[in-house]
Amino acid sequence: MDNLLQGDQAQKYMDQAVELLMNYGPKLALAIITLVVGLWLIGRFVKSANKHFTAKDPTLGSFISSLVSVLLKAVLLIAVASMIGIETTSFIAVLGAAGLAVGLALQGSLSNFAGGVLILLFKPFKVGDLIQAQGFTATVKEIQIFNTILKTADNRIVILPNGSLSNGSLVNINQEPTRRVDFVFGIGYDDDIDKAKGILNTLAEQDSRVLKDPAPVIVLSELADSSVNFTVRLWVNTADYWGVYFDMHEAVKKSFDSQGVSIPFPQQDVHMHQVAG
Repeated sequence: MDNLLQGDQAQKYMDQAVELLMNYGPKLALAIITLVVGLWLIGRFVKSANKHFTAKDPTLGSFISSLVSVLLKAVLLIAVASMIGIETTSFIAVLGAAGLAVGLALQGSLSNFAGGVLILLFKPFKVGDLIQAQGFTATVKEIQIFNTILKTADNRIVILPNGSLSNGSLVNINQEPTRRVDFVFGIGYDDDIDKAKGILNTLAEQDSRVLKDPAPVIVLSELADSSVNFTVRLWVNTADYWGVYFDMHEAVKKSFDSQGVSIPFPQQDVHMHQVAG
C-alpha cells in the first residue's frame, strides 16, 4: 500500500515537472536565445556607434558608447524577464529599489557620472588637450562615464575621477592656439647691457617660430645680487612652445660665449689665514 502511494506521488511530481517544462521551456529557451543574440547585437551596435561618434568628436565617442551600452543592456534585461513571465512593472519596481540602494552606496560613482556629463556639456577640455589637474600634467586620452584617462609625456596612464575634475581647478595648457614663452637671462655687472640686449633681439628675430604679433618683449627686469637680469617674452604657436624654450636657452649660451658676454654663476671665495703658534 505504501509503495503504491509513493508511486502515485512520484507520478504526480513527474506530471507537474512535465507540465512546467511544457509551459515554461519554450519561453525560457526563447529568452536565452534573445539574451545571447541581444548582447551580440548590442556589442556590434555600440562598437559601430563608438566608431561613428569618435570620428566626429573623440571626446564624445567613448562616453556615449559606454552610456548607450548600459541603457540597451538594461532594456534587454527587462525584455527577457517579461518573456519568462515576470511582470515588467514588478521587475522595474525591484530594479528601481535596487538602483536606489546601489545609488546610496555609490554616491561617489554617481558624482563621477554627473561630472562626466558636465565635462561634455561645458568642455573645459577635450581629447588631445594637455592639462594640469590633481597634481598631474598629461594629455587627455579618453573621457569615460566615470573617469577620464590621461597619458603623461613618459607614457604613464593616469585615471582621474570625473567628479574631482569637474569640481576642481585645472589648467588647459594647449587650448589656445598660441602661448607665451618666458625666459630670464642674467649677465655680469661688467658686461655691456646694450650688446647683450642686441644679441637677445637678434636671436628672437632669427627664429622663424617666434611670432611677430604680439612682438617679442626684451627688457632689463632686475639688478640682482650677482647679475643683471633680462626678461624675454616670446609668443609662439602652442605646438612650438617646448622647441623654442629649449633651443633659445642653447642659442643664448652659445652666443654669449662667442661674443664675450658672461653668465654669472654662484661662487665663493675662501680665504685661509695662518695663525702664528
